Amino acid sequence: MTTVDPADEAAIERQLGRPPRAIAGIGHRCGCGLPDVVTTEPRLPGGTPFPTTYYLTCPRAASRIGTLEGSGLMKEMEGRLGADPALAAAYRAAHEAYLEDRAGLGDVPEIDGISAGGMPDRVKCLHVLAAHALAAGPGVNPLGDEVLESLGEWWAEGPCVAPTDG
Repeated sequence: MTTVDPADEAAIERQLGRPPRAIAGIGHRCGCGLPDVVTTEPRLPGGTPFPTTYYLTCPRAASRIGTLEGSGLMKEMEGRLGADPALAAAYRAAHEAYLEDRAGLGDVPEIDGISAGGMPDRVKCLHVLAAHALAAGPGVNPLGDEVLESLGEWWAEGPCVAPTDG
């Protein structure tokens, strides 16, 4: 994770269409060089608990993931969790890794034990699983890795937003 400089924050604001909140750092950079995942504080500035430690910011990747969600992939993945003990164990380990990462950012008792994306037993947000897989690297979140594999090179067309304001 790297710190956020003003150019990154401006790019993230353009990606999201709103000012970013509670950025702890850049979780991952896209192949185009821009941030595509931010690591967020576990509590928003107003005090609200925020369990989504890894937040996908790239609108191009987010759109492709939305298409995957609409295809029924989440239901298929969740079914596999119930039928494949090794996959279920790896997904539970991803949940624990996510919780450990968030604990390194701060303690928020209201969300203790809650990760994101449906982990450890459900699949309810592929965006979060992909963001976790990007930030943590391959082999940490098996379902997030599968989502990324399905996306292909979303950055190949160039940056999703202009890299600078000028």
